[in-house]
Amino acid sequence: MSLIPRQVDRIIEKFAINAEDKERAIQLAFMARAMVSATLPHSKSEDLIFERKNGNFTLTMTANRKFGLPYGSIPRMLLAWITTEAVTKKSLEINLGKSFAIFLKKFELRSGGGKRGNNTRVREQLMRLITCNISCTYYDKKKGICESDQFHITRSFKLWWNPVKTGQTGFLSNSKIVLAKDFFDELIRSPIPIDFKTINLLRQSPMQIDIYVWLTYRFSFLKNEAFIPWKLLKNQFGSDYADGNQGTRNFKKKFLQALKKVWLVYPAANVCPNEKGLMLYPSETHIKKSNK
Repeated sequence: MSLIPRQVDRIIEKFAINAEDKERAIQLAFMARAMVSATLPHSKSEDLIFERKNGNFTLTMTANRKFGLPYGSIPRMLLAWITTEAVTKKSLEINLGKSFAIFLKKFELRSGGGKRGNNTRVREQLMRLITCNISCTYYDKKKGICESDQFHITRSFKLWWNPVKTGQTGFLSNSKIVLAKDFFDELIRSPIPIDFKTINLLRQSPMQIDIYVWLTYRFSFLKNEAFIPWKLLKNQFGSDYADGNQGTRNFKKKFLQALKKVWLVYPAANVCPNEKGLMLYPSETHIKKSNK
């Protein structure tokens, strides 16, 4: 069951950053909880099905054959923006703006054409994201429990691009996406408060973004220390790495490199890595609750 508007308002108010600091306040954003428990692909794949596990939870993404699976930092930023728009405006319909340049400014990206330009990269990842199908499954064989939510991200969308022959790839006005009702309900049921400014600072690495969002979420409710083995962390964050001990060692190295960058923007995260895994100690969540 989805939240009523007043409940959503209380969520925003509860985590709102001090309104007197306007530059900081507008960076309050949200991420879909399902994408925190298990993360999106880090790199490009020709496969049309992607799976990532976190304990008994499995995230499965099925791509539209025409566009492929979303990957990298851009769809994470797009998903955070879409979630924030849905939570704050309480609407399934999300307008993308009057021009592509204006849309890119939301992500502190400059408009640029060409195969590797921001226009092309963001447009491609947006299409990959909003056309895929998602399955979130919880399966506990010992307890005999199996639960699953399956949904499309969008019910419909209208994206108008300037003709290719003009050498531009920007939006024309009135471009919009309409979220699927079940996905919208999932977004506003339990959104994870994050700092969009921090997401932008970490956008050179999708793993850095994933670690930041995950720690922010975990520390919002962690009361006692928790230990997570490297193997489980690899299942959650690093399915791109090979199975076996060497694959786990390679993942551990990359994870620790990314964690060092996350510590720079989230020094309050009390995390202690060791040979066997990661120890989490109760810490302040990155988005502090308002005193109001």
